[in-house]
Amino acid sequence: METNNFDIILPLLKFESEDHFYYLQILQRKKENEKLGSNSRVIRNYYIKSEKYLLDRKSEIIDLCNTFNARAMLRLNRRSFEKVAYKAIQNIANSMANREFSFCGKSYDRAVGNGHIENESLWILDIDEVSRKTNDMMLFIERECEPFGVKYICTIPSKNGFHLITTPFNLKEFKTIYTDIEVHKDNPTNLYIP
Repeated sequence: METNNFDIILPLLKFESEDHFYYLQILQRKKENEKLGSNSRVIRNYYIKSEKYLLDRKSEIIDLCNTFNARAMLRLNRRSFEKVAYKAIQNIANSMANREFSFCGKSYDRAVGNGHIENESLWILDIDEVSRKTNDMMLFIERECEPFGVKYICTIPSKNGFHLITTPFNLKEFKTIYTDIEVHKDNPTNLYIP
């Protein structure tokens, strides 16, 4: 059964500057493709500059996912073209200094994956149990984890559970109770899974 999260994710995206974009990857994963040599393989990268840009490529993204048994994974934290360009140059220089010339070609995508605009961040709480009492968890986060107040943004379905999207909070208190929940500060979430 497919998981199509376009309608959930689109309202979360802000397109306020020509310099900002979102990073989307079509990824094959070993979990769904046993013969894959590594843990994952990138089929295609997209740099989403506007809602129209994403919607114009929606059917292409879905077709690629269906063809390659891959997932469309989108990072909810915006990137800066300027910041990424400088980081890519730094990555190339480091690779060259270390005589690792084969890494130079992937320097841009490595830079995109490593850096988001720091002052605005969304986190992902990866919940694999659908039966998990998320209301209790969110109340705990809002009442016991600084800064206090509402942090819940939305819930995004995944293949075996869901991602709770939140604003940042102090993890120290959270980890004392919810030791089994992975909190991702800049990971992708599922846009589409065939």
